Amino acid sequence: MRKTFVLDTNVLLHDPQALTRFEDNAVVIPIEVVEEIDRFKKDPSEKGRNARQISRLLDALREKGNLADGVPIDEGSGGTLQVVFCRSETLAQLPPELKGGSGDNNILAVALEQLRSGLIADQPPVVLVTKDTNLRIKADAVGLTAQDYTTDKVDIADLYAGVSELSASATAMDTLKSEGGLQLTELSSAEGADLQANEGVTLVDQAQPNHTLLARFDAQHQRLVPLQRSTRARLGKVSPRNREQTFALDLLLDPSVQLLTLVGKAGTGKTLLALAAGLHQVADEQLYERLLVTRPVISLGKEIGFLPGSLEEKMGPWMQPIIDNLDFLLGNSPEEEGRSGAKGASGPANRAGTNRAPRSNWTDLKGMGLLEVEAISYIRGRSIPRQYMVVDEAQNLTPHEVKTIVTRVGEGTKIVFTGDPYQIDNPYVDAESNGLTWLVERFKGQLLAGHITLIRGERSELAELAANLL
Repeated sequence: MRKTFVLDTNVLLHDPQALTRFEDNAVVIPIEVVEEIDRFKKDPSEKGRNARQISRLLDALREKGNLADGVPIDEGSGGTLQVVFCRSETLAQLPPELKGGSGDNNILAVALEQLRSGLIADQPPVVLVTKDTNLRIKADAVGLTAQDYTTDKVDIADLYAGVSELSASATAMDTLKSEGGLQLTELSSAEGADLQANEGVTLVDQAQPNHTLLARFDAQHQRLVPLQRSTRARLGKVSPRNREQTFALDLLLDPSVQLLTLVGKAGTGKTLLALAAGLHQVADEQLYERLLVTRPVISLGKEIGFLPGSLEEKMGPWMQPIIDNLDFLLGNSPEEEGRSGAKGASGPANRAGTNRAPRSNWTDLKGMGLLEVEAISYIRGRSIPRQYMVVDEAQNLTPHEVKTIVTRVGEGTKIVFTGDPYQIDNPYVDAESNGLTWLVERFKGQLLAGHITLIRGERSELAELAANLL
């Protein structure tokens, strides 16, 4: 059934193309929304860019006819767009508590007017679309149907995990190890299995369930290949401690996998694995020119005010988790070096030096040109070739910001996104609408992309217990 959708400002600022997402339905924009968009157009942030894009789109649609009467959005789709004023008599009919004339109340009044005129003229049902939880509650209280904007949402419960299990005979497992590959047609359990490109597969012996073998799905040749890179690479203190980490490390060390997403709760080793693999490929194998690290500048609690100094000094507090991981990887004290012995940090540690004060490894790597820190705010317009790029805490990014980052990638660059969808500090996204989970679903099955959901925490017994109980 054809419907009428009344859009709130936050929907358009979240997705500038939201006008085109409603197929053959009628889209109504209250004039209050246009006013609010106008107030955002000079904002230098993503909201400002989105506001300017919406204004240009509305202006282009205006050339098709009078927006007050309604114009077609896309030729052939059947969808229409109409800009509607809030009538004072409709606003006066709102409950006394909602007669303040605020922006939300004006939008609510427009939706109510559309509903009442539809009941009289037998027009399509009206739905108010807003990302504002309180406005949805108000709409429900006055008898309006309201819903969230869900076009770019991902069901977090059904998020692609990147790993699966298949049963196999001992003969098939021996073939995989000896010949370096196994066609899916040789596995009866693979029938009906919906394997994605670069998905991690655990083969379980049909006769001895305790006997397993880890492999990866090669979608181009429709076969399984054994994991080899995680055992060959010399990563010093870092080695995979569970199955998911083994899969992740194999993908991190494979240059053909140009985009990788690592999702998991706190302490599962997402950032540590990404940095260890990156340092190895930059300093030891020299596959990339430098390691580029970035993360959203969003704090956990209240802001502490503006930070003094240069951009590097301002980014220092935000990059402290990265510095901690690098100090662990490279070593920073004689006692630690003595405990680790000859098997201490190898490769990059030999270049950066051990027995350093905290942060020396960070400074040395930057001085040698092996490490670069970039603020996401200034990444637009850049082209980033031949670099190993780590985007930490990516769950705080919007889908539009993720798109902006990925489209900066040049030839020979590998980009790794890490994050925990359940630890979001950005008030404008949630576990289902953030850029990280959106990216996982959009790139699922692509030959040059991979994804692993890390499950088991390895930071400490206390950290794992806290992640599960709190």
